[in-house]
Parts: sequence; structure tokens; C-alpha cells
Amino acid sequence: MALHPQAGQPADLEQLCNIPKLVSAYYTYSPDADNPHHAVSFGTSGHRGCALDCTFNDMHIAAICQAIVEYRETNAISGPMYIGMDTHALSEAAFTTAVEVFVANDITVIVQQNGGYTPTPVISHAILNHNKKHEKLADGVVITPSHNPPEDGGFKYNPPNGGPADSDVTKSIEVRANQLIADAGRGIKRLPISRAKQSGLFIEEDFRVNYVNELDQVIDMKAIQQANLKLGTDPLGGAGLSYWDMISDKYGLHIDVVNKRVDPTFSFMHRDKDGKLRMDCSSPYAMAGLINLKDQYDLAFGNDPDFDRHGIVSPSTGILNPNHYLAVAIDYLYQHRPQWNENLKIGKTLVSSSMIDRVAKHLKRSVSEMPVGFKWFVDGMLNSQLGFAGEESAGGIFLRRDGSTWATDKDGITMCLLAAEITAVTGKDPGQYYQRLTQEFGEPAYRRLDVAASPEQKKALSSMTADVISSDGLAGEAITSVQTVAPGNNASIGGVKVSTENGWFAARPSGTESIYKIYAESFKGNEHLSLLIDEAKTLVQGVFEKAKC
Repeated sequence: MALHPQAGQPADLEQLCNIPKLVSAYYTYSPDADNPHHAVSFGTSGHRGCALDCTFNDMHIAAICQAIVEYRETNAISGPMYIGMDTHALSEAAFTTAVEVFVANDITVIVQQNGGYTPTPVISHAILNHNKKHEKLADGVVITPSHNPPEDGGFKYNPPNGGPADSDVTKSIEVRANQLIADAGRGIKRLPISRAKQSGLFIEEDFRVNYVNELDQVIDMKAIQQANLKLGTDPLGGAGLSYWDMISDKYGLHIDVVNKRVDPTFSFMHRDKDGKLRMDCSSPYAMAGLINLKDQYDLAFGNDPDFDRHGIVSPSTGILNPNHYLAVAIDYLYQHRPQWNENLKIGKTLVSSSMIDRVAKHLKRSVSEMPVGFKWFVDGMLNSQLGFAGEESAGGIFLRRDGSTWATDKDGITMCLLAAEITAVTGKDPGQYYQRLTQEFGEPAYRRLDVAASPEQKKALSSMTADVISSDGLAGEAITSVQTVAPGNNASIGGVKVSTENGWFAARPSGTESIYKIYAESFKGNEHLSLLIDEAKTLVQGVFEKAKC
């Protein structure tokens, strides 16, 4: 996709979402069971869609929730359901639907008091804390489309392990939800929201208290406080906005929240690379406002609307490529957590930078390489087999300082605070730290391309096998591996990755958007990187032609 001429510029009034129209569509439009584009579909992180497209409406969410109820009954999950939502307009509407269905099915729901917002990692943290103390296990839902545009909605289920549900679970929920929709909603139990809130099954808590009070179990908060760092943060109008002041007050930190607005149109955003409003805290275009302030702080950072992602802004280098910060975090953590088991592995996705592999080799740690999607790391984090797990799209999680589990979903808050800890302890901000890594291990060039794709094209890509690669060479080097499954768990990657000694590319369809993605990395520079990308494009086009998409 070509760079939009207004990328990085403030939002235009005419592009802002019409919130009343959007919410009206949520309640008045209903999916057509005979239209496959209207079906419930769980991607890499839950079901996402837009009410105006009839892909995220009241019926979708009611059916998903009833399917979750039935899944709970089948699997003897009888504890409370923790519900969190972000600041997207459709999150509020879907929250009401979810409460109505869960309470009607006699499930106790626990929500943020006063109708507040809740970051994704806080729900994961709350589920795990509950399940350590109670026999009746809790689970949860997080209502968020992550960094997607303001008009989108999203709904994700987290079972008792606290992390995103695996593919078997989401497939069963998806199938049952679509059956309920095809049956015009018969079989879905509901109770009006006013009665649900008065039922005794609707419980409000301040999730922030326990989460903030335990942060020093995962981050060296004293080191940050003693370094007297001046920190800046832009929550991008997200669910964790109110957390930063609580963290500052609790631990004596200087954190300046540069934007305290919550606005479902996200009118304060800068336009992303394609001109859209997308709250991607790893994008230099979406984060242009905070980047412009970088020289005012020792370190700055931002988060997406549900706070499971992080964007690190270094005064020395500007915003860090997510891959760069993952390598920094891994190198630091495995040398500054003396209570961690020496056998803890490092979790990474198949399309994350090979810099991580070089760092891991230096640390003498094994790498567990997984397909795209954080659900693949849940068991490893829950069982303390992984010390850290991260993905190339700016998501990460790591263990408590004593080596026990903190959460099993991505945590943007702790990833931001870790950047502050690194700066405080080493005297180098993450940008400077990464420069040191490149001096030792080489400097990779990495790029990801997003290209529009039809459902038929996405299906063709996801079903690729290793025999699509007929050549022995790639961009002037011998091919060392062709992968269609991840070595960490032998699960399909939904695409293909081709590697040489000094570079690789991967091609796969997005699980949540109408695009396919090409990832490529070279340790030989940008010219070699361009060759890798060109050959990847040729491969993808050949797949499309063969499938006659």
C-alpha cells in the first residue's frame, strides 16, 4: 500500500465516524445467515467487524455469548466471568449485550466499577489471581478490536488460563454462534440490562487496585523511582488512561499523560500510513503527536485502546520498531532476573526478527517459535516454561520477578514500564540499547507490507504447502528452510516462511482484516531486502493465479 499523502497528519473532521449512526446499526441491522460475510469468524484475536457492514451487531454478540455459556457448561467452568471493554463505541454496546446474556444464564459477571474501561492484561491478571484462590474457575471476555479504526468492534474470549482461547475453543464457539444466528436467535437467553444489573449477579470492582498494587512484583519500580526519570505517555484515548496517574502516585514516578481525552471518534489521532484513523501505537504515523514531544522526556511510550500493545519512543532514536524493542527486552530480562529459572525459553512468532535468535544464542537460551497469534504462548507463560513471549506487532508479556506467572495475555503497561526500568538500570534508553545489540550481532533491515486481498485469495494463501517453493535459492543465497508449520509447536502458520543464511520472507493472510501480509528481513541491507520482497510478491501472485482467485 502506498503511503497516504496525509499520513502522520491530524484527523480531518469529515473522516470522523458518525457514532449515533454506528450504534443504531448495531441494534437495527441483523446478519443474514445465508451471507458468509455476515458470519461470526474468530481470527487471530477474536471476532471483529463493523455494525455498518453487518459483521458486528447485537445478534452476533448475543450468539457468541450464548455459545460461550454452553462451552462453560460443557467444560465445568462455574466461576465468575470477568468482563472488560475498551473505548471503541461498539465496545459499550457489546458490553450491554454480553451482560444481558451472561446474567440471563445465571453467570456472575464482574466488571469495572462505574462503567469504566479495562485493559486486556488486567482481565488476564484478574482471572489468574482468582483461580489461584478458588476451586470454581473464572474466565473472561475482553470487548475490543484492538488498534482497529473507530467504527470497528471486537470480542475475545479468555478461558480459565487467562489468555486468548486456542483455535479449538474459538472454532467451537464460532460454529455454535452461527447456528444460533441461523436459527434467528432462538436458544439465546437474555435479561434486560436494568434487571441484569439488579440481579445480584452483576458485581462491580475496581480492577485497577490489585493490578497497580502488584506491579512491583513484575517491574523494578524502585529503580525507576530512584532514577527520577521524566516519562511521557499517550494512551491514545484507551482503556488504561486512568491507570497512569494511579501508578505515578503509588510508586512516586513522574509520568506525564500528554493526552487525557476519551473520544469514540478518536478525533485527536494522527492519520496512519493509509490515511485512516488506526490507534496503532507502533506506527510512527499514528504516534506522530508523541514523537513530536520526545525531546521533553527521558523516555515516552503509548498504548492501543485495549492496552495490550506498546509503542516505545526513545529520545535518541524516536519510535522503536517493535522487533527492536523485543530484542532489547529479551536481552535485558534474561540478564536482570536472577530468580528466573535458567531453563526458561524465549517465545517469539515466526515472523519476528531474527535478531531475537541471535540474542538468544548469545544468552544460551532456547527459542520457542510459534505461529502468529498470542494464543500460542498461553500455556508456556502459564506453566512458567517461557520467561518472555513477544510478537512482531508490538505485543509482549513476561513473568514476575520471582519467576511466577503475571498474566497470559499481552500487557502493554508492563512492557512500557520495562522500558523505563531498562533506562533506569542501564543508563541507556531502549534505542541506545538496541544500537549496542546491532554492533554485536549485525543490523537487520525489516519490512512488513499489507496488501488488499479477497477472502478467496486469503484462503489460497492460508492453504499453501512447502512445494510452492520450487527454487533452491532466494535473493542470491541458498535456501536453508521452507516452513509451513512453526517449530515451536508444529502448528500451521497459515502461509509460508522461506529462509537463507542472511534473510527470510514470510507470506500469510491476516486473520482480522481483508489483507495479506508479507514480512521480510535481511542482515545484508535494504537492497537485499528489496530482492526478498520482490520474490515474495512473485510467489504470492503465482499462488493466486494457480488458484484462479
